Amino acid sequence: MMKFIERIRPHTFSYNIWAIRFLVIVSLGWAYIWSLRGLKVDLKLLQTSWPYMTDFLSRLWPPDLSILDVAINALIETMQMSLWGTTIGAILSIPIALLSARNLSPLWLRWLANFLQNAVRSVPSIILGLFFVAATGLGAPAGTLALGIYTIGYLAKFYQEAIESVDKRSLEALRVGRASWWQIAQYGVMPQVLPLCLGYTLYMFEYNIRAASVLGVVGAGGIGFELVSYIRGFEYNKATTMMIVLLAVVTAIDTLSSRLRNKFKSE
Repeated sequence: MMKFIERIRPHTFSYNIWAIRFLVIVSLGWAYIWSLRGLKVDLKLLQTSWPYMTDFLSRLWPPDLSILDVAINALIETMQMSLWGTTIGAILSIPIALLSARNLSPLWLRWLANFLQNAVRSVPSIILGLFFVAATGLGAPAGTLALGIYTIGYLAKFYQEAIESVDKRSLEALRVGRASWWQIAQYGVMPQVLPLCLGYTLYMFEYNIRAASVLGVVGAGGIGFELVSYIRGFEYNKATTMMIVLLAVVTAIDTLSSRLRNKFKSE
């Protein structure tokens, strides 16, 4: 009897795996169909909208290079906003991430810290920009503060995931040695997660340059403010110059940060 059970057990396990895969595929297919129906995409309207799209694109070309100095100055302000916003967000994210990690903090404290992360992530960057514009007025300070708070919602989560993946044996050794909570975080966690967290921070800095351009819509400074001003004034050629300068810098920073992130991971 036992031999018969052992003989059919692998086949039963294989059938269960295939059944689960089939259910997952069917569920995903249904989700995509449901989402497409909810979007109510009008294919006929898309076919007739090509002339309007091509007309808009034709107005963007050629770029007006006479405002190149304005674009570079606005881009420098955007990079300054991103640098300070990312730094502020990274510093504030460290304690929140430590309090959110399940291998460091009790349940009630993790719940509060995770709730704070979710609350920050649920607020769009535009709303943060409007809030700080109301507090500090138009310009780069409002955008910098908005980026700093916006950064917390993501870096704190990234840091938390890195902290929760550390080697448990090192933490247990420190606990056996009666190390305090702060000593465990300082000597058991931070040395292991520092390279990974630096890579996340570089990625966030790169992302915040693009996010800063969006904040310009509400007057929070940077290249986005100039870009929106040109578009609202129907000066599309000047807007194209702004976008080209932004594309060039974002590409350069992406290449550099990718190399640095790979170096941090290898270490």
